Amino acid sequence: MAKRRPNGDGLVRKRDDGRWEGRIVVGHKNDGNPIYRYVFGGTQKELLEKLHGSIENYRDAELTEDCKMSLGEWLNCWMNEYALFTVRESTWKGYRTLLENYVKPYLGEKPLAFLTTADIQKMYNKVKLQGRVKNHPIHGHQLADSMVRKIHMLLHEALDAAVNRRLLVKNPTNGTTIPKNNYAPKQILNDAQLDHFLKAVQGDDIWRDFFYTELTTGLRRGEICGLKWQDFDTKNGVLNICRTLHKDDGGYTVGETKTGAGTRTIILPPSTAELMHKRKQTAVGEWIFHNPVKPEEPVNPDSAYRRMKTLLKKAELPSIRFHDLRHTFSTHALAGGVDAKTLSGILGHTNASFTLDTYACVK
Repeated sequence: MAKRRPNGDGLVRKRDDGRWEGRIVVGHKNDGNPIYRYVFGGTQKELLEKLHGSIENYRDAELTEDCKMSLGEWLNCWMNEYALFTVRESTWKGYRTLLENYVKPYLGEKPLAFLTTADIQKMYNKVKLQGRVKNHPIHGHQLADSMVRKIHMLLHEALDAAVNRRLLVKNPTNGTTIPKNNYAPKQILNDAQLDHFLKAVQGDDIWRDFFYTELTTGLRRGEICGLKWQDFDTKNGVLNICRTLHKDDGGYTVGETKTGAGTRTIILPPSTAELMHKRKQTAVGEWIFHNPVKPEEPVNPDSAYRRMKTLLKKAELPSIRFHDLRHTFSTHALAGGVDAKTLSGILGHTNASFTLDTYACVK
């Protein structure tokens, strides 16, 4: 085995082409040979200034031989060795889509150890302006701010793991500038609008129970679609929320709730508990809200979204998002005197302060 050279040890020399070259030891290969980082300058003074900067940047570094892999290679490794067992399958697939569509085309071939903050910032700027594959009638090819933020958070996590594995000295995503949170405004159905929507719902024999339950519980779309009869306690009128449906390649998968707090038990309003009780007497399968065409399957979240849009149009109401039904429930509950802590438990929020921050100012 080769003799290990201490980190920071290196060489300064003048090259045949007239430039000055310096190198420092930043780690060691498996056989003990040193891993160098090189800097160059037109004069010895220029070189020494750069060399001192590199020594400072690589202070206490002990990189491994794997630091020579490309960013794309590391991202594959991270996805399959780290992320695969820590996130839901649908989340993992979402990660893969972001990396394949936005990160690898721009920086996938870049050697991991030479990746800079400037490289990543240029990539963020590029995908922000030209990242949307299909031209949008309003935004053109500009990517949504939220998508750029997701790319940043994903890359930051992957490169943090690279630092911990001694493939990088520091995370180059630190110091980049990303768009601020720019969430779409919440849309709430006011009292009159809610009455119009409920009237439209009552006229729909197939979807009536589904949307009435949604408006009286504020469940997330995947949560209400994933309800089974085993979750309903007829005697006590309570509902256990313990799973959700995730969109998956045109279909769905059954998974855990969004957060730990999302697994919860809620007391149903008497009218909703009675609705459930009557519905259970004619149940045809394990799902509380089943697919109208295939009763052995749950209602598809996309079908629920499309039906909501149809009912809104029929009632001549604004074309809100499905999640805005949850906002509508929450806002009316607070206005009706439900305290923030109780509402937080119903919604599956981590704490009551988040509930207040989210809904206290919504009119």
